Amino acid sequence: MSRFRTAASLAAGATMVATVMVSVAPSSTAAAPKAGDLDRFYHQRLDWKACTLGPDDQVGKELDAAGARCADVTVPLDYSKPDGRTIKVAISRLKASGKAPRLGMMLLNGGGPGPALDMPPYMRQLMGPAGPRYDLVGMDPRSLGRSAGVDCGWNVGTWIKGAGPNRRSFRRAARFAKDLADRCARTNRSVLPHISTRNIARDMDVIRGALGERMMSYNGASYGTYLGAVYATMFPGRLDRVVLDSSVAPDIWGPRLIAPAVDANEEALAAWAGWAAEHDDKYGLGDSKAKVLKLVHHIIAVSAKRPLEIGQYRLDATLVPVFLLDNISTDEEPARAALAESVRLMREAAAGRPVQPSPDLAAELEFLTAATREDGAGGSGQAAIICGDVAAPRDPAVYWRDVQKHRAEAPIFGAVGYDIGPCAYWPTRPVEPPTKINIDLPALMVAATGDTRTTYESNKTLHGLLHGSKMITLDAYVHAPYQRGYPNNCILDRVNDYLVTGRLPADDLTCAPEM
Repeated sequence: MSRFRTAASLAAGATMVATVMVSVAPSSTAAAPKAGDLDRFYHQRLDWKACTLGPDDQVGKELDAAGARCADVTVPLDYSKPDGRTIKVAISRLKASGKAPRLGMMLLNGGGPGPALDMPPYMRQLMGPAGPRYDLVGMDPRSLGRSAGVDCGWNVGTWIKGAGPNRRSFRRAARFAKDLADRCARTNRSVLPHISTRNIARDMDVIRGALGERMMSYNGASYGTYLGAVYATMFPGRLDRVVLDSSVAPDIWGPRLIAPAVDANEEALAAWAGWAAEHDDKYGLGDSKAKVLKLVHHIIAVSAKRPLEIGQYRLDATLVPVFLLDNISTDEEPARAALAESVRLMREAAAGRPVQPSPDLAAELEFLTAATREDGAGGSGQAAIICGDVAAPRDPAVYWRDVQKHRAEAPIFGAVGYDIGPCAYWPTRPVEPPTKINIDLPALMVAATGDTRTTYESNKTLHGLLHGSKMITLDAYVHAPYQRGYPNNCILDRVNDYLVTGRLPADDLTCAPEM
């Protein structure tokens, strides 16, 4: 969810062979084999190598330039059958450097669910004085990126779509969702039962062991907070310092995870409209919040009658709200300005005038309507995790009723949050029940009151389930403020101080806006 839009891009020398010896075995779970059966995975030798795979591999080039190295960790596809089929989980490592004492290994996850192989160089800069003191490890979770990617041949980058204005458009959205699921059934049915957050957590522990670490630290945002909480529950006592940035409440994680955030998105869009009204001299969208919102509703109404033509792309009423949803995840000035410019172009398209998108807008429209193969694979891999964790209602009538019920209170985003998705048609059911989280975990949590992805209520829910955790609240419209690098020194300084000292604040605290 932090890497919400594009799981692949955000939601990328000499060979050293390390001999690893570990004494910590995985905790037993209902679907796990005996600890000893996994010894060969925990004791495996890792072949560290350059990260770049080819001339077009920008992620690999950036990792190599930063001094990182990459390896593939072998794990069971099915942990209940460790002698059966195996898969490779790709990791990157940027080793600790400098004269200050090393503080251990830190595993990174940026949400999505999406790849995280690319994260160590970025996080080292973000972490300030704490960055060089950790071995920073990025992992592409199974089904994503370089880790046994689930590529269903999707021609779009996301499974998220709106229901549109009427039953006819809803039926089209349902056919779209079914087509996505059917593609995965044809191409990846044998793998899908083993794609889940619980198995990703098991992979994490194998990585910890294969790197020779008794414990590890963890820094996760959005979906990464749920993954971290699941790992801490399944493998207690193996986490050192933990940062959870914009947290997912366990009870809302699953195929309908957008639904609880529709009201927050309506509120954030209204806040953006107020900002746009203050800049009417530049964008001409309206000199009041009400006028700007009226224009947005007009654009959606026109797109319900005929798709908006923006260059070679076509946006109908099932996609315009998704585009808006994707662009209100922060109240930073550049993001608000970019959305204003995009809405200005949509207004022109709604009036029937020829419009050409900017390069950034074109990239996003490509993602929504005719994605590259990499983006399509990222979307299907993301869906595989979500559908593999929690079963969705199978009856389309459930979704139609919910969409209709929420149109009045969430007129723009209700039809997105409550719409049907591919999980309703998924070819397999979850193998294990969701993890019940209610544990002692002295994590440092970061939350924003206007979060449009993981609502503030969601953050408070997980806070209450992680006993001993402390939470820093920021009064802002932003998702994942720490990992995003949101301009707030209060957040950055307190998180980075904790990562250096290991000392949590005595109490929960609030950071005031600094923009």
